[in-house]
Amino acid sequence: MMHAPNENKSALPAPGPEAAAHSERLQTYIKAEIQAQAGSIPFARFMELALYAPGLGYYSGGLHKFGREGDFTTAPEISALFSQSLAVQCAQVLAALGRADVLEAGAGSGVMAADILAELERLGQLPEHYFILELSGELRQRQQQTLQAKVPHLLEKVEWLDALPLPGFRGVVLGNELLDAMPVARFRIENGEVRELHVVLQGEGFAYQGRPAGKALLGAVRHIEAQRGEPFAEGYESELNLAALGWLKSISEVMQQGLILFVDYGFPAHEFYHPQRTGGTLMCHYRHRAHPDPLILVGLQDITAHVDFTALAETAQACDLEVLGFTTQAHLLLSLGIEQRVAQAGDVLQAAQQIKQLVLPSEMGELFKAIAFGKGLGQSVNGALSGFSFQDQRARL
Repeated sequence: MMHAPNENKSALPAPGPEAAAHSERLQTYIKAEIQAQAGSIPFARFMELALYAPGLGYYSGGLHKFGREGDFTTAPEISALFSQSLAVQCAQVLAALGRADVLEAGAGSGVMAADILAELERLGQLPEHYFILELSGELRQRQQQTLQAKVPHLLEKVEWLDALPLPGFRGVVLGNELLDAMPVARFRIENGEVRELHVVLQGEGFAYQGRPAGKALLGAVRHIEAQRGEPFAEGYESELNLAALGWLKSISEVMQQGLILFVDYGFPAHEFYHPQRTGGTLMCHYRHRAHPDPLILVGLQDITAHVDFTALAETAQACDLEVLGFTTQAHLLLSLGIEQRVAQAGDVLQAAQQIKQLVLPSEMGELFKAIAFGKGLGQSVNGALSGFSFQDQRARL
């Protein structure tokens, strides 16, 4: 979701009549909630509705999102080599656990699930079940079509979930570009105080307005300032992904034994909240163009924020999860042998180009990171995860 340069809003293509009407319906829905909530809603709620409002939000409204015809291209869409590499990491843990499952959260088009299952079959490490946690009915349908087309004989392994599994889960939890699309709270420093950005009505559209920060947001911002050793400057704006931290806590509560692996774009806290990053990391993606305004093209564009990997690691440790590794996407894939797969590819030149997209610093290799958490693994994975053998950067957290 980070593959387009920042663009002037005036350069964004105008939506067609059908898309414009869809956006208008969602705006009417959001405006009604704002009016019902005394004239404002927290930005996190606005983002939640813009992305996930039933039948209307960006991820639940039936728009084509992935690949060349959509708004962004993810690593699994670029090349099966990405998913095949992740399968190697899954296989290491599944072999150590014996009978175990895989849970992929937010499976997009379903191509990663299909390619991972095919590679796990080749490696002789198929899971008991391949669970997909997907709230969008439209995406579920597309995932089923993808799996039916690519691995029809493995479709019986796949089960769709509406919520996390019951306590006792053993296996691997995967999230690729999952956390960046979770609703974030936005804050601004005004007169030394932490103000939460709310969304209010302005004319026919929306605008920001600062309101007193709640206890959770205020505490989180002051914690970051304590880590930095100084308060944020006047006017500093950024965001916190409290939803992602809560979700990780929920996973820890249902996991008995296994691995949690997230691949996403972001930074450790000292880079995320750098004094020069005064406007935060929020970015929108519309027809392979990126811009920073989430209050326009409502329901027609993706809204994302970078991941604070330090906050994830702190939450994991507080939930009795062990931080097993942190590295760049490039180092993860190289550790898992992606280069060796070129010779096996049907089109060697194309495979080489795909690998460049996935690992070069100027492409996805440096901005995208991988972080792994474990529970109850002990020495069962021989003390180290294969995906972090090339370079483990936990010290950066």
